[in-house]
Amino acid sequence: MAFDDKIKDHEARRAKAMAMGGPEKIEKRNNAGVLNARTRVEYLLDGGSFRESGLFGTSYIKEMREQTPTDGKVCGFGDIEGRPVGVVAYDFTVKGSSSSYTNNRKMSHIKDMGAKRGFPVVFLSESTGIRMPDVMGEGMGLTNEGNRFWRKRESPWASALMGYAFGSAAWHACSSDFNVMRKGSVMAVASPRMVSKALNREVTGEELGGWKTHAEHSGFADAVADSDEEALDLIKQFLSYLPSNQNEEPPVKPVPPGSDEGGEKILELMPESLAKTYDVRKIIKAFIDKDSFFEIKARYARSLTTGLARLDGRTVGLIANNPQFKGGVMDADGCCKATSFIVMCDSYNIPLIFLQDQPGFLIGPEAEQNGVIGKIINWMNALLQVSMPRISLILRKSYGRGFINMGAGGIAEEVAAWWTADVSFMDPRSAVTIVHGVEEKDDPEKFNQLVDDMRDRGGSAYDLAAVYGVKEVIDPRETRAYLIAMLKYHRSRLTGGVGQHLLSCWPTSYV
Repeated sequence: MAFDDKIKDHEARRAKAMAMGGPEKIEKRNNAGVLNARTRVEYLLDGGSFRESGLFGTSYIKEMREQTPTDGKVCGFGDIEGRPVGVVAYDFTVKGSSSSYTNNRKMSHIKDMGAKRGFPVVFLSESTGIRMPDVMGEGMGLTNEGNRFWRKRESPWASALMGYAFGSAAWHACSSDFNVMRKGSVMAVASPRMVSKALNREVTGEELGGWKTHAEHSGFADAVADSDEEALDLIKQFLSYLPSNQNEEPPVKPVPPGSDEGGEKILELMPESLAKTYDVRKIIKAFIDKDSFFEIKARYARSLTTGLARLDGRTVGLIANNPQFKGGVMDADGCCKATSFIVMCDSYNIPLIFLQDQPGFLIGPEAEQNGVIGKIINWMNALLQVSMPRISLILRKSYGRGFINMGAGGIAEEVAAWWTADVSFMDPRSAVTIVHGVEEKDDPEKFNQLVDDMRDRGGSAYDLAAVYGVKEVIDPRETRAYLIAMLKYHRSRLTGGVGQHLLSCWPTSYV
């Protein structure tokens, strides 16, 4: 057969590259219930759609070529639900998937093509960081990755951390629009070993940068998964809400049966007393398309709920005060959470819906030390640059500056209120103490009388409607119909549903 030697040589080289770090390392991962890089790619993508780029890449150091199949990164293109994506999968069985000259070039190509051709890029990350001694001394001159962590949000990036994530694995996670961490993963600037040596004490991976650290404190984990498979499913679910690039509208999905039935339950979910709390996520799930709520940063700044959902089959972004946590008060972390979500939604042509029920922003020495003032204004700076439709709905109380940051006061194109709304500069009970110096514990009768006087100063939904401070007062059970109608009228027909993207260069990991 013609070229028989060439065919055999090609097949042998291909088999060696596909073998990754060898059967022993792969079996060890399988026994631990951890997927390898190629299995992760297969699980993520539509069957048979993966086209690899750089299969025969190896270390640039000749002596290490035999030890570095694909140079520790499995890169290429494929489809998710029929839509093209780029994939970078870190192969931990090869040199801990450490970053080096060749695999940096491979990753850069995928990222560049995603931006240039308009498709998302997904990072399946697990890495020990940069490869040494390759980059010691003159090796630093070979790197070409520095400029590729700056990005406009032209096409979505999504990241799944499924093990140790140092170096570029961490950089990609913090540069992504969505980052999920599998439990047991660790993300940090440097490894526990290096940090322990620097601090001269033992530092565990969980203490340094485990999933709880980033899901509950730093906010860098947008979601948490129990397994590799769940992490990959969350990536696919997230991308289903977004367009392939910023010049498209998000995909429209069929409306599930029963989506119109939840609204009747809203009055059962909402307590009549302002002193009682509730979980706003139950309210959200009552009026959106059935089973479409995808919460983002659920464990971080919990008094503010953010998430994607669908209304009448179309993607929307929701920012809602959640009185179940801290009474719905907004703090510095909540400001960062809101700002990050606003930026992402506007960058990818997603309308924003605000649900207000908040007592204002957190005050006090700790709040000021956390920079709450500047973060309130950064939230406002982002909100004022949004070019997609904004709708604000006041559910119950809305006091102080939060009234404006949550879209009212002339910010959102449409502002409405439930007939349960109560709006003022501050909580009337606090106002009585400040203005009159009367405490409830000292004189309950006088205190309650003064509170009633404060409430009579015109903060109801109908008082706001009288001065066109809200454009409609609605029955809570009408919420779904109202929002669908407003989104229909405010669709950006002149630009095909595409916004101006004034926020697309805002830092992805701003805090």
